Amino acid sequence: MKIAALRETAAGERRVAVTPETAKKFIALGAEVAVEAGAGASASIADADFAAAGATLGDAAATVAGADIVLGVQGPSPAALAGAAPGAWVVAGLNPFGTGEGGGRERVDAYAAAGLEALAMEFMPRITRAQSMDILSSQSNLAGYKAVLDAAAEYGRAFPMMMTAAGTVSAARVFVMGVGVAGLQAIATARRLGAQVSATDVRSATREQILSLGAKPVFVEKVAGIEGEGAGGYAGEMSPEYQRAQAELVSSHIARQDVVITTALIPGRPAPRLISDAQIATMRPGSVIVDLAVESGGNVEGAIAGEIVERHGVKIVGHRNVPSRLAADASALFARNLFNFLSAFWDKEAGRPVLDEEIGDAVRLTRAGQVVHPRLVS
Repeated sequence: MKIAALRETAAGERRVAVTPETAKKFIALGAEVAVEAGAGASASIADADFAAAGATLGDAAATVAGADIVLGVQGPSPAALAGAAPGAWVVAGLNPFGTGEGGGRERVDAYAAAGLEALAMEFMPRITRAQSMDILSSQSNLAGYKAVLDAAAEYGRAFPMMMTAAGTVSAARVFVMGVGVAGLQAIATARRLGAQVSATDVRSATREQILSLGAKPVFVEKVAGIEGEGAGGYAGEMSPEYQRAQAELVSSHIARQDVVITTALIPGRPAPRLISDAQIATMRPGSVIVDLAVESGGNVEGAIAGEIVERHGVKIVGHRNVPSRLAADASALFARNLFNFLSAFWDKEAGRPVLDEEIGDAVRLTRAGQVVHPRLVS
């Protein structure tokens, strides 16, 4: 059983799908691990560290030759997988609904045509036994943290209240929109930096989570939101009545905020628009908005993926691939997610992982030359 990891080629991608820690663990299971030379460089992992863990290093062709499983952060190019074993698994974040490098339906079709079994780690079901395999949670956690740091870097004032002989500096007011994994971490990080934090979500069950972190919940009271979690732990789309009520609430609240962080995503669909240009215009010049959903269409009108733009004196931060901006830690967590996934199904007699139906059917996009996932089959 050969497990291979190639250097990521998507623009701006600094993470790597295997680390010396997980390479050593795979080898302990009886696998051979091959890593493309230089794959970990942008995540501060030297080739010598992989070699010390027992992995073999080589060029891309040698790394993938005969591989039974190819690990990736983003989906490797189908052309780069020529030479892999027949029916090899591709285990990565495959972004089948996206476009551009590392994703898209065309790439999924190409995996199928090549006879590869593509396993999309972002489709991991949100069930208790799969928590340690969930790449979305591990990477969103870092994104929420980094979003606050990015906001602090762009904000021209201090976050905490400071009492000095020259006078008092008021605490920054931070508003987090969307209280999933990223939102919760953003709340916690902003609180640790001393900000005055408020947060909102369409799921009424998140009120207690917001309070538990010492932040103020901001909710629509007259129109019912979602009780509990939506499908897969995400919020669903709301009624027009709720959307109107939320827009009014946000408009009255956002004008008093110094920093806003938006995190709202709906899997497989464009990100919902939460902040309009008119609402941005009500904010104080020098305020900052960080749009963590910018690569999915954006929560903020005027946000541009990969850029920091200014509208009405307000900076709108639209960094791409925020977890990759913390490449070392993001790689460590991502690699552990992949190891936890494969090791949980490792069959000692077969010398390879054998997936069960619940998780296997949830993440499998292609098999035996066909696209098989229900969300991709019309």
